[in-house]
Amino acid sequence: MSAKKQQTKAEVTKVTTHVLQEMKFRGEKISMLTAYDYSLAKIIDAAGIDVILVGDSASNVMAGHETTLPITLDQMIYHGASVVRAVNRALIVVDLPFGSYQGNSKEALNSSIRIMKETGAHAVKMEGGKEIVESISRILSAGIPVMGHLGLTPQSIYKFGTYNVRAKEKEEADKLISDAKLLEQTGCFSIVLEKIPAKLASKVAKEVKIPVIGIGAGSGVDGQVLVLHDMLGINKQFSPRFLRRYLNLYDDIYKAVGEYINDIKTRDFPNEREQY
Repeated sequence: MSAKKQQTKAEVTKVTTHVLQEMKFRGEKISMLTAYDYSLAKIIDAAGIDVILVGDSASNVMAGHETTLPITLDQMIYHGASVVRAVNRALIVVDLPFGSYQGNSKEALNSSIRIMKETGAHAVKMEGGKEIVESISRILSAGIPVMGHLGLTPQSIYKFGTYNVRAKEKEEADKLISDAKLLEQTGCFSIVLEKIPAKLASKVAKEVKIPVIGIGAGSGVDGQVLVLHDMLGINKQFSPRFLRRYLNLYDDIYKAVGEYINDIKTRDFPNEREQY
């Protein structure tokens, strides 16, 4: 661990939206991971992660759905509360799930209030630009911080029809830049950019003053986020270019369970030292 990283962890006992803004100003990269349960959230918080996203990707990695659309507000609250109970340092952001905010700013506010009251999280995240600004404004008016999300927005997968890179053409790229600036002006404290060209993401990060977190958006942004189960190698079915696997837990767990089964079958477990 570098001296600079050690200093940052020592100085920051609780990450807030203000701390993230300061990190951007001084050029310190922001680390962000998803988490959905108490045990793993406790580990990554202790390791010093800056932001934990309780993502609607729980629909995929926890519940086995093909998309993020099926997960409900009640389920997001359950996962959010589990993570909050584990965390001491990180800023915790909870995704507003599909159907809990689109097209109805009053419902968006009510959904956000439920998340904040019932989980104890610090902020919510929403997908979209100009079309959800009214909802963002209403949520912010209640004092709830909002993180934006542009580029590939998985809740709109049936609209896109593909998980391919977004904003490669000028018209869509111009709209993304405009939406990013609008989210900043509306009051979002940060924006996630997903699966867009690196040059475009870098341009956005330079043109807005709020932190920009990338996933498949290159290195020119202010921080990075990955799905925890992907980077730990628990999930082997998902292998996009932007994913770096730091462990291969699928194979390790598979092997451990196989050894456990074998020890039981051969009467090696439990031995005399492992019983009362």
